[in-house]
Amino acid sequence: MENEFYKHYKDRVVPALRERHKYKNVHQIPKIEKVVVNTSVGSQPDIKQAMDEAKAELALITGQTPAETRSKKSIANFKLRKDQVIGAKVTLRGDRMYEFLERLIKAALPRIRDFRGVSPRCFDGHGNYTLGVADQTIFPEVELDKIKRNIGFDVTIVTSARTDEEAKSLLSEMGMPFADRAKKAASAAPSNGGSAEQAA
Repeated sequence: MENEFYKHYKDRVVPALRERHKYKNVHQIPKIEKVVVNTSVGSQPDIKQAMDEAKAELALITGQTPAETRSKKSIANFKLRKDQVIGAKVTLRGDRMYEFLERLIKAALPRIRDFRGVSPRCFDGHGNYTLGVADQTIFPEVELDKIKRNIGFDVTIVTSARTDEEAKSLLSEMGMPFADRAKKAASAAPSNGGSAEQAA
């Protein structure tokens, strides 16, 4: 059975991008290739326990077993040894990737307190976008009474877009709530005598 979010991409996002950017070939239209979710526990005093908890939380949120990440070199000031376990990551593709993105955009991000949109300035110059999540409690799968510590992580969305502008168009059409979109919507809304609350 075809994933609903992927169906949305094919049926709505692809035609919208083709119209906006005047693509002549279907292979020029940007798509999301993979999503990488990673976290670091290197600064925790009880690193082994923190690692186990981080891996369990990532597995719960993504539906996939995380891989451990290790340091590439020793740094004495940080008491870091080469090849030391410092974090965990999950690389999502296919159906799991689309399922995760749908939950992130439609369920998790709106649960952030005083949420006013994600920053449009976190592209890397090559069409990829990285979003920082302060803690795991925004995901509905996480049971609040079972949390032992807050675990922050980064979500990197890797696209086939050639430019940041094309990548932003892709993610916007997929529903990513960029802060500048919220500002435009607020400024376009009719005023009732008071100023509209602007996005941060």
